[in-house]
Amino acid sequence: MTLTVVEYTDPMCPWAWGSEPTFRRLRAALPGARWRRVFGILFDDCDDPAPDPAAETAWYHRHLQQIAQHTRAPWPAVLERVALTSRPSSLVARAAQAQGDAVAERALRRLRETVFLLGRPADTPERALRAVAGIPGLDEDRLAADAASERVRASIEADFQECRSPVPEVLRIDDPGPHNGRAKPVDDDGHRYALPTLLFQGPGGRAVVPGWRPYAEYAAAAERVAPGSVREPAPLAPQDALCRYASLTEAEAGSVPGAVSFDTPGGRVWLAEDEARTHPALR
Repeated sequence: MTLTVVEYTDPMCPWAWGSEPTFRRLRAALPGARWRRVFGILFDDCDDPAPDPAAETAWYHRHLQQIAQHTRAPWPAVLERVALTSRPSSLVARAAQAQGDAVAERALRRLRETVFLLGRPADTPERALRAVAGIPGLDEDRLAADAASERVRASIEADFQECRSPVPEVLRIDDPGPHNGRAKPVDDDGHRYALPTLLFQGPGGRAVVPGWRPYAEYAAAAERVAPGSVREPAPLAPQDALCRYASLTEAEAGSVPGAVSFDTPGGRVWLAEDEARTHPALR
């Protein structure tokens, strides 16, 4: 039995955005793992609208800045609005998976960046498709068709339900910290996973690491359920990391001399040359 990692996440989740440096490192250290993403739909289109959208947006903008104090992740200078729904971005992220890991990773990153770099969440089908346009190797017509298909819609609905069936371990967490990962109450006395949460399954059983956690906790959980699964690679030079990931923040790389960059209130972001040509921030 190989190691399986289930990542409960959402393209619009600020804690998931801040966890990207850790998760990139972890994925590189688990070359034999089967990694599966479950999109939890942090913002749903059936949620009640805010009575004062402007006040809600101002509060949420401050909230992003407070989270960034822990994660060191960029946050936008201006936030247009709180995401109306994260379903369109989740549909596009899921549809992109059919075009290979490289395309899928860039697509999800771009969708996150619409909120946390640009302040314009990809919360409609048109915005979500426009955000990923121009990604190298992406078949945009196929992506649009897949994102609108019943197959992809059904898979996202299954994700929604899975995220609301958390394992018992996350129902009774009392750890301190800014985001300890305890399951969140939802309607009808149910719960959903805090985002992000990683669930590890292997020959040694199951381990769950929820919320905002250091890299060592994830690596230890993987080793506990699948001894020998962690193979720490040599650190990548900043230029090599940019070549692999296309987009890097200061938390991920420090600096990348000579790369295309732009500034946010939460730090500088570097883009690979082919990414910069079509990135929404530079259009």
